[in-house]
Amino acid sequence: MFYGTHKGEEENVIDTREESIKALRAVPIIAWALTNGLDDVALRRRPAPDAWAAIEVVAHMADTDERALERIRRMRDEEAPELAAFDQDALAIERAYRTLAIEPTLQRLQGTIAVLVADLGGLDDAGWRRIGQHAAHGRISIADYLAHVAAEDIDHLAQIARLRDRHDDPIDRLP
Repeated sequence: MFYGTHKGEEENVIDTREESIKALRAVPIIAWALTNGLDDVALRRRPAPDAWAAIEVVAHMADTDERALERIRRMRDEEAPELAAFDQDALAIERAYRTLAIEPTLQRLQGTIAVLVADLGGLDDAGWRRIGQHAAHGRISIADYLAHVAAEDIDHLAQIARLRDRHDDPIDRLP
């Protein structure tokens, strides 16, 4: 739900659309910083057998943001399109996330977010309100979906930070 106002409206409150874009722009910068200095072992180490390593989280973010770009374009260009769910675990196996190199994966994330932000810059108020029917979230506007995407990315950055903290823990480095 949109709580802010936009050009031509009387109140001057926080623009939640811009706040989502601002958060999204920060994602690649923080992802680069969090993975900087991690060696290959640390990037690929899983904290538990059923948990993802840092490289897997970054690859998931890149894939998810690519799907967000595709979905937002469909919402912009089609009338209430069906937005199918995808199996993130199957995609991680199919694309072998754990074997990927970190730098190209971060570059893909950064590039996708840059295109997404550029596309969003062209939306007017009516464009932000265009909707899609998401398999998991139901009827959702572009504005609400973007807020969801930005929040998910921030949550994944926190996940990488926790993995990094674990790597920095001397107990974790014991044989």
